[in-house]
Amino acid sequence: MDKKMTGIVAYITWIGLLIAILAGDKEGAKFHVNQALVIFLFGLLGVIPYIGAIWSIFIFVCWIIGLIAAINEEEKEVPLIGKIRLLK
Repeated sequence: MDKKMTGIVAYITWIGLLIAILAGDKEGAKFHVNQALVIFLFGLLGVIPYIGAIWSIFIFVCWIIGLIAAINEEEKEVPLIGKIRLLK
């Protein structure tokens, strides 16, 4: 997969994230693979009662922003959690 496709696939479910990590162009799409991983991990906080509902909406908006950036081949960080780097 090329850089653009790897970036898009990374945002589509956790299975897509695994596919992007294992089979995609990791160096070219490392930014989007990292962003998708951070969004996925922080999305797990959505199970917290009361606050989780608001947090889930925020994570959904971050997911949309990241997906649109991947489609446009831009390296645009998502709000609040975008500066976190899990992949080197």
